[in-house]
Amino acid sequence: MSHISLPQSLAFHGDGGGTIIMLVMDGLGGLPHPDSGLTELESAATPHLDALAARSSLGMLAPVGHGITPGSGPGHLALFGYDPIESMIGRGVLSALGVGFELRQGDVAARLNLATLDHDGLVTDRRAGRPSDEDGRRVIETVRNSLRTPEGVEATLIHEKEHRAVLVLRGDGLGADIADTDPQRTDLPPVPATATRADPASERTAGIVQDILDQVRDILADEPRANSFLARGFAAFTPYPTFETRYGLRAVAVAKYPMYRGVASLVGMAIDGVPDSNENSVEMLERHFGSYDFYFIHFKDTDSRAHDGDFEGKVAAIEEVDALLPRITALSPDVLIVTGDHSTPAIYGEHSWHHVPTLIASSWTRPSADVFGESSCRGGDLGVVPGKELMSLALAHAARLDKYGA
Repeated sequence: MSHISLPQSLAFHGDGGGTIIMLVMDGLGGLPHPDSGLTELESAATPHLDALAARSSLGMLAPVGHGITPGSGPGHLALFGYDPIESMIGRGVLSALGVGFELRQGDVAARLNLATLDHDGLVTDRRAGRPSDEDGRRVIETVRNSLRTPEGVEATLIHEKEHRAVLVLRGDGLGADIADTDPQRTDLPPVPATATRADPASERTAGIVQDILDQVRDILADEPRANSFLARGFAAFTPYPTFETRYGLRAVAVAKYPMYRGVASLVGMAIDGVPDSNENSVEMLERHFGSYDFYFIHFKDTDSRAHDGDFEGKVAAIEEVDALLPRITALSPDVLIVTGDHSTPAIYGEHSWHHVPTLIASSWTRPSADVFGESSCRGGDLGVVPGKELMSLALAHAARLDKYGA
């Protein structure tokens, strides 16, 4: 499998060139509100983003490809310059890395939802009422203390957040081509864990997973809500080329949610602390600045509010990031990128295939507008940028790329 999306003959400067901050507002792209004709970003009061846009190159990002709706993993891999098609990785691996578990090659990981099943074995709540972190940890500990696995197979259960947890299987001869057991709807039974292709390793692993899930139902039989697990995103871990190997960049990630720390860890970024708020994220960035070459800072609320169908909530989340922007620009990075990993329009309520507004601020830009929004970015200097090529633009603006060819 190749993870390299840029020409391998490009020369990167490991010891010279500028600093880069990549600011990602998750699900940034939107669609016009039927009453105003403006997207969430265009509706928001963003004086600082607008001032930044006035000295930036603007464009639209196609995270994976035209018409393709990206998940968060592929969307971020593309932002980091990895081909999201060739480098596809399951959510389980990203979740395991995000909680700080040190995966080994061949480990199989899956993301778990604590869930509620009724007496007939039908799913009545796919998230078990969204338990508190404390309650979620208690349930995982209860299962961990009683779980049995076949000889030669080690199972690790780690609580992630609220109703989410991670399962990691370690042992010889394991496969990860396993169907999700989450039916994605209530009033249906969990889907049996089965191999998705005729692969003895995956068939064996599917049997182990199903036995674990059956044990969980027995162990948690007395729990009023979190009495079952639903498993999804099975993946086997394979190490990726790191940022330092590919670009000569020392990189660090600042992200509140484990999933995004996971994808950053996958490509070799340092994880030095976990913020608990947007303001704390900026404080952490300020503390790190000067110690690395590349800084990834992630804001989640733009996506969360859009998934709730809350147009005004997403507007407010954008405005909250805008209010923090002066502290980021005060660091004077050589390159500052503002973008998203995908679009999540509030009126759609889910990830979508629409292009994402993007700006690059540096000393070498071609400004075209004094506001930051979908309409202004569509007419910008960058045009429509394939997601995996954003890193080459970042490196060029940071004077970290040699001339290509004679």
